[in-house]
Amino acid sequence: MRKSSLKRIVNALVITSLVMVMANFGYYAQAANLTTLSDNLTRLKTSTLADHTIQFVTPTGVAAGQTITLTFSSGFTMGTFAVNNVDVATAATCAGSFTDKTLAASPATTTWGVAQVGQVITITSATDTIAATNCVRIKIGSNASIGGAGATQITNPATAQTATLAVAAGNGVDSGTAGIAIVDTNFDQVSVTATVDPTLTFALSDSSIGFGTLSSTNAHYATGDTLGTTTPTVGNNVQVSTNATSGYTVYVQGATLTSGGNTITAMPASAASSTNSEQFGLNVAAAGGTGTASAPYATSSQYAYTATATTQTPIGSATGPSATTTFSLTYLANIAATTEAGSYTTTLTYTATGSF
Repeated sequence: MRKSSLKRIVNALVITSLVMVMANFGYYAQAANLTTLSDNLTRLKTSTLADHTIQFVTPTGVAAGQTITLTFSSGFTMGTFAVNNVDVATAATCAGSFTDKTLAASPATTTWGVAQVGQVITITSATDTIAATNCVRIKIGSNASIGGAGATQITNPATAQTATLAVAAGNGVDSGTAGIAIVDTNFDQVSVTATVDPTLTFALSDSSIGFGTLSSTNAHYATGDTLGTTTPTVGNNVQVSTNATSGYTVYVQGATLTSGGNTITAMPASAASSTNSEQFGLNVAAAGGTGTASAPYATSSQYAYTATATTQTPIGSATGPSATTTFSLTYLANIAATTEAGSYTTTLTYTATGSF
């Protein structure tokens, strides 16, 4: 064979080979790695149920009819599968606002199908797509809520290890593997303790008040200067606060106004002032916090006094923790024309009891 003929044959073969290689570049897609792939579990403890929140960016995206597969390493126990246990959502970026996909057992138009075989969960598109470079978020377990509440979680492997989750998107065009730390005993939890001391504050604004000189023609009200007044006036107040779970009760104890063997009659029930009759009474108004005045002292412009020298009666209370409540105390005294002369006094004792 002549050299010129042989040269032509070799050149033809080289050209043919180049054409075939160039043609093949048009038929093979370049695989890409998923980026920012993560699997956030609610527990890392061995043999413990956990929810999974999986996120990744797919460089190529997912076309119509393609799949996303999640393959859990053999140590995971997948449990009973249900579509409601899975949520799928996408966003332009993983820090963006996610839009949830509609899921069912089989794909149809824009509904994605979800199925599980062994360690593999497959999510299949019908006509819907995921754009290239989009972020995909997949929830598995009780954290799934779109279309129904998720119920079945995945059980972690029984031994401490670095378990894996392999993810493939777009029929495997994009893929990656996440490592998952599985730890012994309770090494994924810390027990935190704290103590809050009980508090109950109590303050009486004035320990000495008086009515002055009483008369049968005018009602008198006790004041801090002990001179009294004929106008209803707060004589003193009690301030109480607490962090007690069931709140507190404020009590009063003490006899009515007494002079030797004589007394001014204590008002047995809530009533209005009545001149020319013997009356010793107390009215309580509450402000601030959650405390309230107690019957029979709580009715506006009416008075009562039911405590004795040996018996407490509640004048106010709160049913739970309360900021400071101010109980304003207005004291009333009336006498009849026949009320015995004398210097009348009494000592009233106020207390507060917390219910912790």
